[in-house]
Amino acid sequence: MTVVNYIEQVLFHRSLPPEDCAAVVVEPILGEGGYVVPAPGFFPALRQLCDKYGILLIADEVQTGVGRTGKWWAIEHWGVEPDIVCSAKGIASGVPLGATIARTSIMDWPPGTHGNTYGGNPLACAAGLATLDLIEKQFMQNAAEVGEYALDALAEIQTRHPSIGDVRGKGLMIGVEFVKDRSSKIPAPHLREAVVENAFRHGLLLLGAGDSVVRLSPPLNISRQLMDEGLEALEAAITEAENARLD
Repeated sequence: MTVVNYIEQVLFHRSLPPEDCAAVVVEPILGEGGYVVPAPGFFPALRQLCDKYGILLIADEVQTGVGRTGKWWAIEHWGVEPDIVCSAKGIASGVPLGATIARTSIMDWPPGTHGNTYGGNPLACAAGLATLDLIEKQFMQNAAEVGEYALDALAEIQTRHPSIGDVRGKGLMIGVEFVKDRSSKIPAPHLREAVVENAFRHGLLLLGAGDSVVRLSPPLNISRQLMDEGLEALEAAITEAENARLD
């Protein structure tokens, strides 16, 4: 049973009637859970389900949005238009700024209904405008091109390392999953942590996600040369971790 069928046939029948469901909030690519890319038909089916029952579809693009995956919004990869998009982080290159983008039919409250203490910060807005300009002119295309290059390189690295169970992602949002063996796909969290620690000694800063995934989320302006240096350090870290046999 697919996830969308499970929502309709199980959850809506046993836990929550669809008329009591206001919205579905989902990351186009699962972030903290392990950089998981959904199946091609997932978002079209979810959009259809939401339309069927009058449920809002909200895309959490805090990690995935603003050019990270080679498109403005990651959900564009599946040709689906959400009702609301939530964005932050990359929208202003690290300067605190967030945005909620929605259809006109939803944003129908009168002026003064919604407010916040730090809204309209001129410094954050200037950083956001400069960031969006750079992404539109060059960095989004670079993310798509260098990201594809990195995925191909990682697929080659995977053939040399049995501990790599999967390489996945879009653009410069890439996950490398470590497993005890590829047949069972059992996560190898200790090995992942060893890779992160080894990589730091090689001058590469990595961050884990999910049970045993290393995420690669470099700046959108990264060059192929710098990506090669990072991948070389990553492979050295993987080799050391595998030789130590921590998992």
